[in-house]
Amino acid sequence: MEESQSAKSFNFTDTTATKKVFGLKKRIRAVAGGTSASKTISILIWIIDFCQIRQNRDKLVSVVSESFPHLDKGAILDFKNIMRDRGYWKDSLWNETKHVYSFEAGNKLEFLSVDSYGKAHGPRRDVLFLNECNNLDWKIVDQLIIRTRQIVLLDWNPTVEFWFYTEMLGKRDDVDFITLTYKDNEALDEITIKEIESHKNNKNWWQVYGEGKLGEIEGKVFKDWKQIDEIPHEARLVGYGLDFGYSNHPSALIALYYYNGGYILDEKLYQKGMSNRQLADVIKGLGTAVVRADSAEPKSIDEIKSYGVPILGAVKGQGSIQQGIQFVQAQRISVTSNSLNLLNEYKNYMWATDQNGKNINEPIDAFNHAMDAVRYAFNGEKQSFDLEKANRDRIARNRQESQRFN
Repeated sequence: MEESQSAKSFNFTDTTATKKVFGLKKRIRAVAGGTSASKTISILIWIIDFCQIRQNRDKLVSVVSESFPHLDKGAILDFKNIMRDRGYWKDSLWNETKHVYSFEAGNKLEFLSVDSYGKAHGPRRDVLFLNECNNLDWKIVDQLIIRTRQIVLLDWNPTVEFWFYTEMLGKRDDVDFITLTYKDNEALDEITIKEIESHKNNKNWWQVYGEGKLGEIEGKVFKDWKQIDEIPHEARLVGYGLDFGYSNHPSALIALYYYNGGYILDEKLYQKGMSNRQLADVIKGLGTAVVRADSAEPKSIDEIKSYGVPILGAVKGQGSIQQGIQFVQAQRISVTSNSLNLLNEYKNYMWATDQNGKNINEPIDAFNHAMDAVRYAFNGEKQSFDLEKANRDRIARNRQESQRFN
């Protein structure tokens, strides 16, 4: 960091994680870690510092991820916030169309989504940052690295072994590899720290997201969901699912569409501090359809209904969570790539474990705000399915009775 900036008070402060990232020296600089470990922030601070140095003139830095929505609400947002926090940001230097920032020192930073092998065959660059690199295919990554002249930075949550462990670690002598945890991020607030540490009893989750160690997330609740870029024009809006939140947890609103024998999920809202009136305003601005919400909050449901929103409490009962999960998992599910919080919960929503680390038939009480909204959205579909099944069973019993007496 430049000395003239070191005395300033920043919101994005240099943490132990930042210092460890700046301490990496080899060509491949790999950063694995748990949740809230400041991996991406620290790497972006390093990149900004690199681009500010005039001796690096005419350098091109590429930040790459699996999809543009992931970049837009993640690395791009973080980059802008850090730049503004440090007083570096100038609107005139940002190209919103091309997602390129031209530094006054003469260097350029570009943000790219690369989801196919063909897109990897672009111009060469000097520095490459692969954000959440475990979501990128090795063939794509290999091409991007080959076309990078100087430094390659990687970050990821070590949920499962992937190409870094099989193609790089122990096979190249130009790799620096560190693991960060939430304890390396002194900027974390106490509420977040307590929330993270409250999951120590879940062995699988804690190993990956608490300790930042390589794990095998075998206990995922939902599997085989497909990611799509947009909702087909022919898709039919079925309804919405709403999970209430306010101070400590976000309210989550998920739209459910039916298309070609399967269902599509689209995140509409994931935000803290939303009043019932604000929730009603958001819903009324969307397509008209029934909202099914957490029936544990009848007062909120009644208030939202008073604003003209067609809203019902989701039908609950003993075992309803497990039954709802089973029904959802039996469907063919797609999720829009813009549904970042929903996709994040999908990847991290797991079955709880007992003291021996064995999965039990109960999901963890975490990463479940959008997941609960999904179950509520499917509540009407499940009711129709259960009613049809009950009618079929009744008809079958009547036939059996008729045949017995005849």
